[in-house]
Amino acid sequence: MQGRKRRRGRAPPRVVVSVQSMASTHSGRVKNEEEFVDVLEELMRSGDLGHACRTFSPSPYDGGPPCSAADLPKAVLESQYLRYVVQEIATEKGSSLEEVRQEASVILEEMSLRLQMGFIRLMAYVLSKVFKRILTGIYVNTEGLNALKQAIQESPVILLPNHRSYLDFLVISYVMFTYDIPGPVIVAGIGLSKMRVVGEIVSRSGAVFIRRTIGSDKLYWAVLSEYVQTIVKKGFAPLEFFVEGQRSRTLKSLMPKFGIMRMVLEPFFKGEVYDIKLVPVSLSYDRVLEESLLAHELLGIPKPKESTKGLLKAVKVLREDYGSMHVNFGRPMSVRQLCQGKINRGQYNLLPRDLPRKPSGEALACVSWLAHLMAPVLREDGLPWHQLAEKTLWLRKLVLDFGGHLIWPGKVPDQDVMSSSAALHHSLVRLQAGRVYLAQEGEADREDPGRPKEYVIKAAVPMLMLSSYRNQCLHVFVRPALLAVAIHVTKSERRDELFGFFCFLRKVFGNEFISIPGESCQDFEEACVLLRKCGAVHTTEQEVTVSDAGLEVLIFLQDLLQPFIDSYQVMFGHLCEDGVRVISEKQFLPSVRNLATQLILSGELNTYEALSSDMQKNVFAALRRLETLTKLNGSALNEYRVNKAAVGQISDILCGKIPPQILQTTPGAKL
Repeated sequence: MQGRKRRRGRAPPRVVVSVQSMASTHSGRVKNEEEFVDVLEELMRSGDLGHACRTFSPSPYDGGPPCSAADLPKAVLESQYLRYVVQEIATEKGSSLEEVRQEASVILEEMSLRLQMGFIRLMAYVLSKVFKRILTGIYVNTEGLNALKQAIQESPVILLPNHRSYLDFLVISYVMFTYDIPGPVIVAGIGLSKMRVVGEIVSRSGAVFIRRTIGSDKLYWAVLSEYVQTIVKKGFAPLEFFVEGQRSRTLKSLMPKFGIMRMVLEPFFKGEVYDIKLVPVSLSYDRVLEESLLAHELLGIPKPKESTKGLLKAVKVLREDYGSMHVNFGRPMSVRQLCQGKINRGQYNLLPRDLPRKPSGEALACVSWLAHLMAPVLREDGLPWHQLAEKTLWLRKLVLDFGGHLIWPGKVPDQDVMSSSAALHHSLVRLQAGRVYLAQEGEADREDPGRPKEYVIKAAVPMLMLSSYRNQCLHVFVRPALLAVAIHVTKSERRDELFGFFCFLRKVFGNEFISIPGESCQDFEEACVLLRKCGAVHTTEQEVTVSDAGLEVLIFLQDLLQPFIDSYQVMFGHLCEDGVRVISEKQFLPSVRNLATQLILSGELNTYEALSSDMQKNVFAALRRLETLTKLNGSALNEYRVNKAAVGQISDILCGKIPPQILQTTPGAKL
């Protein structure tokens, strides 16, 4: 085999987040373990150069004539839609048609594909070298790959991966090249194009670069929309974009963005294609390359600017072991079937297809629904290894009871599996004298009055890194955890009262835990089923009662959500202070971080997640959504008026001061 010999070690345990479980209500939770194959194991047979230069023979879309990358810009510039928009903009600005056309051509040149097979092979060669150095395996589900191959031949395909690392889109393209599947067109941020050499290689390997902020630039929106829709209508290649819109710094699912999603679905709404297949892709990592970087970003430290120089400085990652990763291609889902009965496509026949139009409320609701469908703390004195091992094995059983997919080597002793995992995460934990300690970023003295904030930041980094790995599998537990919190806070056994509090939690934490709108009842029933399955509760039509053996499970699930509850309460308390009447998000973030820092130093707050800028922004967004923050008209500072009574009431309900009987149990009711 060419290059440095690949490190081989025992694979640590890994919770594989099943893509199908994201749509469990509609497609059924996966019952059987799918077969996962190691792509890197296959690579060892051919070598890096042999793999990159082998015959690549994908089966393309059968629904239309072949189309090259060079044909796409021509089709866009000649489209009736773009001509209409160009004419409209020229009239509005008083410019000539030629000037606006030239501006459109410049935009198109900036984003257009420069696809070349030679660069795809170069990328495959380089990635083979890198992946073998830093990963022990890339596990892919063969059933999902076969379904994807078939779907690409039948319909335009949209790949919707979650976004956890800069490796995400590289790994997907690499896997598809390896298995003779047409490479995707990747919608990427324009920052990558500014990286010398790297930007050019990525562009010629399948990336389309778009601006991160478009605002009200009507021409840019028109060119981007037409270019993306031309790729879909012609079935040129699978189109790939991150439905969350950005990399998740907490490794938790984010609220989906609708812009690109609406663009790619419009050809179906207009009847320009018979069907579109949506393929969710789940990527999960034993250890994320950017784990420390992500934690620092959450603490307000700016992300380094993307540059080739910065990439070369980061070459030290090649000396680290990041374990294995899993790529799970979900079952292709037909937009035609999913939208049946949800949208009347006949309305699109009332106007010419090429005329710009504002999406109907029905179409926006359908896009939103589809996007959502896709969309133990170590003590300072350490934790005894035998206790951690015992809890790990207990948690393994609970994961399986809840329908999670767990990769745990069957012929390897459990102790060896866990030791391997601890060694993999040496940047987070260390083993010493039979105990497990949390690694710290250097030493900071809690008692040093001159450096209190430095202490908190250094202590917070490993805690936020740890929480990010919890977040990768959090959705396996979130529904039963919400019910466990409802049982704990309300002290009630009545099913209707528990359901009311469950709905309350679902609304308050709607920006933390993504759920399908309008399915509170289904989520509550699934939570009951899972808790009953593991023996934690008994259920009847009127009651949910805790079993004698269920306390351990319920306490674990409550503890899982406690950092979120504590952090939200800190921020609610800050907004209810006497001096706070009007506030902007820009003011809110630093002030609430200072408050959380003081509470941590005083020992009143035990979670560092209140320092996370993502959680702070989620609280602010949740309160806007719940209409307890009202935007001031004409405010240049983007300020909001705080309804202290409403914020205080939410806080009181969350801690149990207000009894559950007052909560409305209608899932759609406002708080």
